[in-house]
Amino acid sequence: MKLGRQFLSFAVVGAIGFVVDVAVLYLVAPLLGWYGARVLSFLAAATATWALNRRYTFRRSEASVLREYLGYLVTMLGGAVVNYGAYVLVLHWAAGPWAPAAGVALGSCAGLVVNFLSARYLVFRAR
Repeated sequence: MKLGRQFLSFAVVGAIGFVVDVAVLYLVAPLLGWYGARVLSFLAAATATWALNRRYTFRRSEASVLREYLGYLVTMLGGAVVNYGAYVLVLHWAAGPWAPAAGVALGSCAGLVVNFLSARYLVFRAR
């Protein structure tokens, strides 16, 4: 798959991940608060995007499924740091029921390129 098409596929999968992220965030926030719930929602979204990217965006790596999944989670931490930082800034600067979702959206956009490059060149790289 060519780079541009691969990036577009990664972005579409990321949009689906965004929906998973926000849904889990709003479901779990009453129990864990907005910051704790964000950690769990990230893990849910990362799991969903790993499965979808594995199927539709990238060729499967030669690693075992568990090793590939754990590698994906670890490499997504770079984007997660950028993502979570943007999320926290939005929560500190904005108020209202839409603020957490806006934080997730801004964070997702901020981490998109870092996550794509990590997935393409570290997790799903061609051998």
